[in-house]
Amino acid sequence: MGGMAQTSADTGISSDDTASPPPRLWAVVLAACAGQFLVVLDVSVVNVALPSMRADLALSGSGLQWVVNAYTLTFAGLMLLGGRAADLFGRKRVFLLGLALFTAASLVGGLAQEPWQLLAARALQGVGAAILAPATLTILTTSVPEGAARTRAVATWSAVGAGGGAAGGLVGGVLTDTLSWRWVLLINVPVGALVLVAAAMWLVESRSAKARRLDTPGALLVTTGLVAVAYGIGQTEAAGWTAPGALGPLAAGLVLLGLFVAVEARASEPLVPLRLFRSRAVSAANVAIFINGLAMFSMWYFLSLYTQNVLDYTPLQAGIALVPQSLSIVVGSKIAPYLMARIGDRHIAVAGSALAAIGYVWQGSGMHGEGGYVTTILGPGILMALGAGLAATPLATIATATKDPSEAGLLSGLFGTGRTMGGALGLAVLSTVAAARIGGEETPESLASGYGLAFSTGAVILAACVVFMFFVLPRTSRQGPT
Repeated sequence: MGGMAQTSADTGISSDDTASPPPRLWAVVLAACAGQFLVVLDVSVVNVALPSMRADLALSGSGLQWVVNAYTLTFAGLMLLGGRAADLFGRKRVFLLGLALFTAASLVGGLAQEPWQLLAARALQGVGAAILAPATLTILTTSVPEGAARTRAVATWSAVGAGGGAAGGLVGGVLTDTLSWRWVLLINVPVGALVLVAAAMWLVESRSAKARRLDTPGALLVTTGLVAVAYGIGQTEAAGWTAPGALGPLAAGLVLLGLFVAVEARASEPLVPLRLFRSRAVSAANVAIFINGLAMFSMWYFLSLYTQNVLDYTPLQAGIALVPQSLSIVVGSKIAPYLMARIGDRHIAVAGSALAAIGYVWQGSGMHGEGGYVTTILGPGILMALGAGLAATPLATIATATKDPSEAGLLSGLFGTGRTMGGALGLAVLSTVAAARIGGEETPESLASGYGLAFSTGAVILAACVVFMFFVLPRTSRQGPT
């Protein structure tokens, strides 16, 4: 999850950015990093708590996936709009608004008594995260002087984001096992309140003179379109692919996404300038990370369900069991630049996805009712996560490479949005695949078989991505040792 760190829609300082030096830079860095940590943590922290949520609120199988997707879809769909809003209305003001909404939604979700209340709260959390996340990095880049100080601040911000993703399973397991699943959401309330007070006291307002308007129609079209498509895919589990209840939302979602493209083509200040996709590097890398996201995002979801529903792990045991996978993603992301300098971006992206695909094959074929930790969880999990980390870094490098510094933030935000959207749609598809195999008989063996089929399907998706990247990604030359 550390790859979600690059979420800002505008990450650099332009010449017309106006800001006064803040009185205490440490407070700026602390507030921005705390906001980023909460946003990234909440992508993964609920996974270990899902079985407890289902038991307590009587969630359906499709409702369970929407606990994750309600957050990720609104987060991804509105993230670029959030970055533009921060430039237009002021980074501090938008940061405070996003954090307040995120904190309030966490409280509502933690106190939810009905499934719809939890899902609505998660969607509102996603909206708050989409407003908050882009402002965190932009606040750093407009508050900390250029040079070594800013480099250290951004490195700290990136590390905190990676740590939030890596810590999600363990934090979720500890809170669910020692308190209850509600605390994976309620823990955001005191932390968010403290950060709100600190940010209100120490952050200084800044905005960009370039920002003129918000592309609200574009943001709403892409978000509602993706939600409709994901909902339609989920409906196929009960109604089948030819039923009106599934085809209707799917068709509506595709129409909305088509309208989004039309709006972006005509907008004077589009959310996503379509001209960016004329670059082979940008278009190919974003398609590749979207396809990767289809398979890789749901890994944590199915492993959390498998460890608890099949192997009878407690939430804490499940969280601890997934720590090596979380660390493997961080390791893969960190060693990728050294390998890229010697072998090339394209080759490392292909190798990373291929390694992940091997892990998915192992995971899918090895899942059964009495699996052992080392061979069923640890071994394939490390391969999958290490491959994910290795693939994400070169794809991000290719997708965000530009000769125009003013486009860097937009390209970064576009890349993060594409990966998260791919992950949300992939979760909908693979959950449907698993449910079809499980049927109505939720025995350990049938559950393991369904989860295994989801991983096997993910392996096919990753294999297709490997072929796509090998032939379509632009060739890059080795840069020599660094």
